[in-house]
Amino acid sequence: MTGRDGGADLSPIGNSPVVILVRPQMAENIGATARAMANGGLFHLRIVAPRDGWPQEKAWRTASGADRLLEAATVHDSVADAVADLHHVFATCPRPRHIVKPVLTARGAAAEMREMCQRDLKVGILFGPERAGLDNDDMAESDALVRFPLNPDFMSLNLGQAVLVMAYEWWMAEDTTTPRRLMTNETCIATKGELDNFLGHLVRELDDCGFLANLQKRPGMVRNLRHLFQRGEVTEQELRTLHGVVTELAQGRGRRKAKAAADQG
Repeated sequence: MTGRDGGADLSPIGNSPVVILVRPQMAENIGATARAMANGGLFHLRIVAPRDGWPQEKAWRTASGADRLLEAATVHDSVADAVADLHHVFATCPRPRHIVKPVLTARGAAAEMREMCQRDLKVGILFGPERAGLDNDDMAESDALVRFPLNPDFMSLNLGQAVLVMAYEWWMAEDTTTPRRLMTNETCIATKGELDNFLGHLVRELDDCGFLANLQKRPGMVRNLRHLFQRGEVTEQELRTLHGVVTELAQGRGRRKAKAAADQG
């Protein structure tokens, strides 16, 4: 993207927190913030005393289509002004310094913000400048601090990454996506009856070819085959393919026998 072209059709989803960037230094990071916000369903951006002024064209280039968040962003001279209409404010803080306030993880903060927004309270979260983060005066405007539980030996995040972590936790706090599912495309999971039908087909052919001729071992071998196919979510298409494989192997065996008999005759 090399300029403003309208971007994605982004509209706020219910009552969501305000993201407040305090003295951001680079336009590219403001654009990356907007992109991260849109990913996680956050739509309200406020900018406090941006170093290079506002608007800045470079921000649109890194927003990847989240133009409307940038266009709706408001600029404020101070943190106090940016949070004046809010009911509750969180502040990201990698290193709490002699401050007595509740400290939450991003997940914990997201859960609290969800509860507050459901009560129609206006909530905001402060993110500090890239180089030094929020100072004590900035954090004095907040009710609670947010600290990301990352590798204690390396907790460095750029501004866009920090916002994305918070936006992700905000979204996941009410997300209902199944943690794990099988991608089946045009087919679907086979029923137990369909699977049993295939196993019957397979065992018959294994009996015919002599693979299960050892009567002492046969029950255990059949159980092992059943465990193998029952262990995963076999699809209908996969069973059709396996039926075809077994049929072709059996027919091929028959053709070989017929050819051998003809050659002997």
